[in-house]
Amino acid sequence: MAWYDSLDAGHTVTHELEIGLRLVLAAAAGAAIGFERETKDRPAGLRTNMLVALAAGLFTIITFEIYHAFKGANADPIRIIEAVTAGVAFLAAGTIIQGKASVHGLTTGAAMWMSGALGVCCGSGYYVLALMAATLTIAILAILNRLDIGAPKGVIPEMRTGHGTDPRA
Repeated sequence: MAWYDSLDAGHTVTHELEIGLRLVLAAAAGAAIGFERETKDRPAGLRTNMLVALAAGLFTIITFEIYHAFKGANADPIRIIEAVTAGVAFLAAGTIIQGKASVHGLTTGAAMWMSGALGVCCGSGYYVLALMAATLTIAILAILNRLDIGAPKGVIPEMRTGHGTDPRA
């Protein structure tokens, strides 16, 4: 199978619109939790929780898709995801720096975890799935970072240096 054959809608067991809906809903669920954390001035806020939820949704979807793609094989494709998740989590933990009154690097850690999920998708040939998730991730990071301009103090502390994650993360 050529790489461009996987760009058609029939490559996944689950319809791509359903996958897109699942990813958007995962990001929205993370946003709800993140917004709540923002109102309490916690370091892991809106962007961090959105990325974590989006990555978890993507890992779940890709696990389901890989399982169905390799039904007859003796290999266990779930081990791929376990290994990537553990490795990326270890790397992401290294980006988190805790000071006296702040935590920096949470969004970077969540973005690294998301990158791991995207890598699993691309490595498995699920290019459309990876493109949808990458687009959502970029939107979360870029658009929500712009909300910091003019935001009242305490509304989006995660995006303020010294009150959560570094906005450049």
